[in-house]
Amino acid sequence: MRKEGHSSRGFFGNINHYDASGHKIGESRRNFWGGMTNYDANGHKIGESRRGFFGGVNHYDNSGHKTGHSSPGFFSGVNHYDNSGHKTGHSSPGFFGGWNHYDD
Repeated sequence: MRKEGHSSRGFFGNINHYDASGHKIGESRRNFWGGMTNYDANGHKIGESRRGFFGGVNHYDNSGHKTGHSSPGFFSGVNHYDNSGHKTGHSSPGFFGGWNHYDD
């Protein structure tokens, strides 16, 4: 299990994403329909995330193709899965807020 980065809230309700070295790699902003639109470090749209029907969050690329999903874990974390349903990692709450991301 290796830490791959972390995410924290920005000033205007967005979520900033950082790699394991602390460099900003992107951000997510709320969209009109209640989901999140995801952008890379240069501000280019790379996809979006929307609430799933049975809970959790479904992730889509910029073309609208589903790339995976995230669902709550048993111990207050979030598990991440690829489009085939294979677990790719998990996130846990950070000590000072935000989330720490790990590959499994």
